[in-house]
Amino acid sequence: MKMFVDEKWRAGARRIAVTSPWSGETLDEVPDADDAAAEAALACAARGAKVMARMTAHARYEILLRAADLCAARAETLAQTLSAETGKPITEARTEAGRGAELLRLAAFEGSQLRGETLPLDAAPNAADKFGFTLRAPCGVVVAITPFNFPLLLVLHKIAPALASGNSVILKPASATPLCALQLTEILLEAGLPGNALQCITGGGGRLGKILCSDKRVRKISFTGSTEVGEAITACAGIKKLSLELGSASPTLIMADADLEQAAAATAVGGYVNAGQVCISLQRVLVERPVYADYLDAVRAPVEGIAVGAPQDEATALSAMIAEREAARVEGWVNEAVAGGARLVTGGGRDGAVLQPTVVADVTPAMRLFRDEVFGPAVAVTPVQDFRDALRHANDSRYGLSASLFTRDITCAMRFARAVESGNVHLNWTPLWRADLMPYGGVKNSGIGREGVRYAVEEMTEIKNVVVHGVGVEDVD
Repeated sequence: MKMFVDEKWRAGARRIAVTSPWSGETLDEVPDADDAAAEAALACAARGAKVMARMTAHARYEILLRAADLCAARAETLAQTLSAETGKPITEARTEAGRGAELLRLAAFEGSQLRGETLPLDAAPNAADKFGFTLRAPCGVVVAITPFNFPLLLVLHKIAPALASGNSVILKPASATPLCALQLTEILLEAGLPGNALQCITGGGGRLGKILCSDKRVRKISFTGSTEVGEAITACAGIKKLSLELGSASPTLIMADADLEQAAAATAVGGYVNAGQVCISLQRVLVERPVYADYLDAVRAPVEGIAVGAPQDEATALSAMIAEREAARVEGWVNEAVAGGARLVTGGGRDGAVLQPTVVADVTPAMRLFRDEVFGPAVAVTPVQDFRDALRHANDSRYGLSASLFTRDITCAMRFARAVESGNVHLNWTPLWRADLMPYGGVKNSGIGREGVRYAVEEMTEIKNVVVHGVGVEDVD
């Protein structure tokens, strides 16, 4: 496939192979953009920002609705591409592709609802003859840098709100999974989006990301990925608006009064969807000692029941990670924990890029399996004394993206909701849950800003304050 830069589909002088994590076969090749292509994208996006700012909200609304219809019509093609380039089971890929059209429709609506407010200026002692109101204006050029794990949904969570609110976008998809992003670019252009409103540039993120993020023509950066890359973007960005959705090590607290069957079933979902390669995957399970052994007994069967196999098999629930080196890394962390005194409950085996769904018990807070982001199909279980001890362990992390609690005690649940250091809090379910309309983001090293279409639209617009002078109230008899 070609990349779309400066209103043209370009081949590029250098190419990058896109390979299947499951089979290793080459699926396609995409350009490895050079510095000149990045400059062309920036210049074109600067022109496109002016075009988009002049476009009416109704025109943007209609384009996104047409794109939604095209996305729905091509959902199976998108799902097949998504499954092939990520190794994601086809059933999960279809779910992700199916959400694309609805996300575009939601963005179309939210972009059409931009509104300001009147300001009570006459409450100020020096503003008796003033009238004030605010407008929402697009930022201008938005750079969207997306990860490999949800190459359709997370692309749309960035570009759809940006376009809906009148910005131009430079999209830099993950090098490992650019094919869905290029197909979405085709869809948006076919729906009538101006050619200078969206650039999709492919290639190495380290070099291209620095060029794009440091450029003064860019006003807004939206990035999803590792905390380390987020810190590098922050260092080079300069004065820009940033939305950074970064790493996590999501905890679940299981109290002695919890429904253990429900907690075990949630673990089998939250720890292993997309082979655990989700920012809000369940990683750390903190269980009160009175039910610790019972929970380990309860969780074994649902985890061992996860069907592992080829991504195109309809029965498969867990398949390859994005690369064999990543599966080997997670395997190494599991083995390191076991060597340090932890206990393997189930799983741990690896075949190439496929790691069996794994549960490790007796994990201590000093172990990497507890402290660092695993981003793979391995769940660490740790015993705790009581709620206070569990909360302390949950908050003992540089991350704070999503957390959950299982209990029947409403007082305990509300104490947790208030005290846990997390941007997303779930009660009686796994931390791995998201609706596209909710505010989504983290605290601490899990990032800044919020996604979720309405909230992303707010972050991708500026507030403009307007004051009309000389409009004092006339006396009326």
